[in-house]
Amino acid sequence: MLDTSLPFHAWSAAALLKAYRSGEVSPVEVTRSVLRHIEAWEPSLRATYLLRPELALEQARASEARWFLSNPCGALDGVPVTIKENIATAGDPVPLGSLGTDAPLAAADAPPAARLREAGAVMVCKTTMPDYGMLSSGVSTFHPLTHNPWNTSKTPGGSSAGGGAAAAAGYGPLHLGTDIGGSLRLPASWCGIFSLKPSLGRVPIDPPYTGRAAGPMTRTVEDSALMMQVLSQSDARDSMSLPPCDIAWDDWDVPVMRLRGLRIGLLMDAGCGLAVVPEVRDAVMRAAAIFASAGANVEFMEPFLTRKMLDGMDHAWRMRSHLDLAALSDEKRDLVLPYIRAWADSAKDMSGPATFAATSQFHATRVATVAACSGFDYVISPTAPIPAFDAELPSPTNDPLRPLEHIAFTVPFNMSEQPAASIPCGMTADGLPIGLQIAGKRFDDLGVLQVCRAFELLRDPLPGWPRLPNQERRTRRRA
Repeated sequence: MLDTSLPFHAWSAAALLKAYRSGEVSPVEVTRSVLRHIEAWEPSLRATYLLRPELALEQARASEARWFLSNPCGALDGVPVTIKENIATAGDPVPLGSLGTDAPLAAADAPPAARLREAGAVMVCKTTMPDYGMLSSGVSTFHPLTHNPWNTSKTPGGSSAGGGAAAAAGYGPLHLGTDIGGSLRLPASWCGIFSLKPSLGRVPIDPPYTGRAAGPMTRTVEDSALMMQVLSQSDARDSMSLPPCDIAWDDWDVPVMRLRGLRIGLLMDAGCGLAVVPEVRDAVMRAAAIFASAGANVEFMEPFLTRKMLDGMDHAWRMRSHLDLAALSDEKRDLVLPYIRAWADSAKDMSGPATFAATSQFHATRVATVAACSGFDYVISPTAPIPAFDAELPSPTNDPLRPLEHIAFTVPFNMSEQPAASIPCGMTADGLPIGLQIAGKRFDDLGVLQVCRAFELLRDPLPGWPRLPNQERRTRRRA
């Protein structure tokens, strides 16, 4: 039977696929519902790029015809999806969130987009990101300012800004983003959704880069598992991709006894960066108590990320960006966000030895993270030390010389190549989401999903999803 209490745009991917199989729902109906919902929300959120309703409906009609013949082309046939702007889709511009780029047309789908297209997903639109993806906010010179649906005066986070806002607002069930220091997990935390940053190479990407991963942004663990089944297929274009591996993604749904006996590290002090605010600390401590009551052995961890590591990674990225901007014409360079220009230009006088020393901190962070996590099955922590900040700010500090103070919990797991997820664990008194980060050992992506699922079953109910600003909030609660 259909759950008529929810409009189609709010259905999970799993529910849609079940309804498609039974013939009770059409991909065309669902896509129209998603497009109507986006139209209503976009004046407040501004999360989309290349929103082309007729193209989306064309894909939906083709999917409808396949389902009518009981011949779906893949595991996500007819399910709406959004894709972050920097993930190339054939024939579309890739501006990287900045007016400073020439926005070249992509010659082909990047690997994650190709896998989604092959699986039959309906690509509704691309989603916004900040200049060059180097901010944890929705501030961009190319895209309009993107807002958080829980409170439109706040940021959705970044750099997968539009994907986080779209998932929370219900622009369909599936959203694809990228992460190099927290760009999937930070929007997930601040928008109250689920996201998995996979092990490096689990989801092939192009171009590959140290620490860079693509992954799902969804409302449920189940929908992320469905996406991983598709996204994790191999692609030779990623020189750092993992070899083909038969992972039982369908085994994501486990009983809470999965937590019994697990060794859980509890990291409440990242070692540097912004201090964890009391409401975030309290929410994560409540989550830790849930793990302990389910039979896990929870033990406090000592901080392992140092100021030298965080500053080294920051300065290495500054130099990379300085060189990128130096290659632009003066006219183009002047169009880049001033905050990004100031941040990148601060590296112009770095010497060769200083640049090498900064770059070496990527590996130092990897070694420290792996060593710190080695005695535990999983590590839990705040995803971010603070709730969502003001939408107009490029970073919480609003200081290009202190730009990464909020990523100290997330960036270590990019460098260590370990899978790490963010899952909602509470709300602030003024109604902003709080995320719990759950990290596992390298390659244990399925295990992270399973532990997240167990927590999803055990956590206290959360408020219903955000409503349009001129509508009353839903009273129904979600598990």
